[in-house]
Amino acid sequence: MKYLIFFLSLSIFFLASCSNKKKSTTTAVPIKPSGIVTPLPGETVEPTIGLNLGNQSPEIAQNNLNDSIIKLSSLKGKLVLIDFWASWCGPCRMENPNVVKAYTRFKDKKFKNGNGFTIYSVSLDADKGLWKKAIEKDGLIWPYHVSDLKVWDNDAAQHYGVQGIPSNVLINDKGIIIDKNLTKEKLIIALEKQLAE
Repeated sequence: MKYLIFFLSLSIFFLASCSNKKKSTTTAVPIKPSGIVTPLPGETVEPTIGLNLGNQSPEIAQNNLNDSIIKLSSLKGKLVLIDFWASWCGPCRMENPNVVKAYTRFKDKKFKNGNGFTIYSVSLDADKGLWKKAIEKDGLIWPYHVSDLKVWDNDAAQHYGVQGIPSNVLINDKGIIIDKNLTKEKLIIALEKQLAE
């Protein structure tokens, strides 16, 4: 009986000491489902360059109609719609009135993450003349129109994984991707959600 009591006492002591181990004082950095790393207080984490929501948008630097290079990063501070299209694309041309409507309505608005709204149009055209004519005919009045005139081999389209057009990406004032593939009224709704209160 003495051995049984001794054994039970020893077992209880052993189990109690195992459950009272010191917990680690380091804090794990949780990862949100979107892949965004949440920094610990006082730390900053640079966003990953990529194509997912919450990622830093890849840089684009292509020529405009006057053969001057326009960098996407030069538009930081505004909400920017990166719009992939082409003059030969029927669905793109049908979507252009919606894009013009959004630009006209929101270009001077104040947003939660940006002061004003603009469009950075990337054309998948091969012919500069047809590209220019489509811009004029469709009334694409924003100043940021670029292309490398390589059609589907367009460097920006390759980096952004564009498989079909029209295609677009909405980025905030810091170049972070906040929405994608906004057609018809979805673009207006997405911009309304970003308005400052």
